[in-house]
Amino acid sequence: MRPRPDAAGVSGFRAWRVHEHQGAISARLETLEVDELTPGDVTLRARYSSVNYKDALAVTGKGRIIRRFPLVAGIDVAGVVTDSGDTRFRPGDEVLVTGCGLGEDHDGGFSEVVRVPADWVVPLPDGLSLFEAMAIGTAGFTAALAIDRMEQAGQQPDHGSIVVTGASGGVGSFAVDLLNARGYPVTAVTGKADAADYLRQLGAGTVLDRRTLALGERPLEKARWGGAIDTLGGAVLAWLTRTVGPWGTIASIGMAGGTELNTTVMPFILRGVSLLGITSANCPMARRRRVWQRLAGDLRPPHLQEIVTGVVSLEELPEVFERLLADRHRGRTILRIAGSAG
Repeated sequence: MRPRPDAAGVSGFRAWRVHEHQGAISARLETLEVDELTPGDVTLRARYSSVNYKDALAVTGKGRIIRRFPLVAGIDVAGVVTDSGDTRFRPGDEVLVTGCGLGEDHDGGFSEVVRVPADWVVPLPDGLSLFEAMAIGTAGFTAALAIDRMEQAGQQPDHGSIVVTGASGGVGSFAVDLLNARGYPVTAVTGKADAADYLRQLGAGTVLDRRTLALGERPLEKARWGGAIDTLGGAVLAWLTRTVGPWGTIASIGMAGGTELNTTVMPFILRGVSLLGITSANCPMARRRRVWQRLAGDLRPPHLQEIVTGVVSLEELPEVFERLLADRHRGRTILRIAGSAG
């Protein structure tokens, strides 16, 4: 059942809304009413969100992320339920939402009030605060989802080092941290020369400069890794298929380095390598809840404070978008919604 427009008991809240006019994208802080938001069963007072590369692409129009306009941006949110037309949730419940179309075709988390379908809502796991949930957010959830799938496919620490590409970004930082905590030797690949100490602090035993990698061209190169988490795609992902050892797994997450994949069947039929696609946006709810429970338990990031490199307000978001798109950003930036403490 859809709640009444005024069910949240709020009006005149602020939201970062994206518009399109004759092909040009613009975004600004606006004052909205609840009935202007896309429909949903659960209304919540947002406390925190987080800023992802995907958000920067969406708000600036540099990526085709948003599929309907106008739309409130933000693919993550955590907050407190104020009204629910679904018996699974009650006012006062602390919850989170990541992915599921939030900030893409449904009004998102860069807002003081958020309204979503109940089937998207995850109860805040015991042991996590709302701030910690957004410090993890889509980036940490995606890294944890990759590890969860790799382990289900048989990945183990004694298979050898896991190489993480794009390691200084949000997903990469979490991947390094979580893998190390699980006992995996970690090799971090980054294009940022000043990120080496940060990555070693998170648990990387070896840090490689992406710009100096010798990718090779043979169908199979020397086996160097037990497995891989790749956020780049393109030539780097193809290189990983050629250099991961027997029965290793590769989790493919991003495409910052390109969308094409030129490889052969040799790694798959001669070494038994598995290439796993990781998509957090439409992850089935049963798996989504299980991975969030792991993030509050055996996959809890031990260096969360180090990974969070900034906390900003709604007004400060444009500066973060600029840094993300210029590849001058490291770790995670959290959005504190007005009225949040901590």
